[in-house]
Amino acid sequence: MIQRIQSLYLLLAAGAGAASLSFDLWKAKLSNGTQTAVNASSNYLLFVLYVIIILLALGGIFLFKKRKLQFRLTIFNILFAFAALGYQYYVVQQTANKLVAGGVAISSASYQFASFLPILLIVLLFLAARGIYKDEKLIKSLDRLR
Repeated sequence: MIQRIQSLYLLLAAGAGAASLSFDLWKAKLSNGTQTAVNASSNYLLFVLYVIIILLALGGIFLFKKRKLQFRLTIFNILFAFAALGYQYYVVQQTANKLVAGGVAISSASYQFASFLPILLIVLLFLAARGIYKDEKLIKSLDRLR
């Protein structure tokens, strides 16, 4: 189960999703001296997306006997990761627009490390899907030899 490389990729993807969920995505220093931050836990839809990503990655590890289902779930997980990436940047932009519309100037703002983890998540899920596909091809070729 865990000795397959795609299982390791899925485990690392779940870890990257959990890190994206727990750390700040964006921080801004406001002109009045206060700071504001955006994290995935502060937005309900973003929180749900990351929880789905984490659960699909962890669930995919235990579907090693059902490779076709594992492959499909990994592909769906990639789509969810793209959705989470796009939506997280939308949430940051909306937060910045609300601050500016409220009359508060942003003196400095920066994306944090956790905001780039969905890109790593997509790469890890792609590598896992590729490993699952290679395993499926290997099993099919061995079945032809019997």
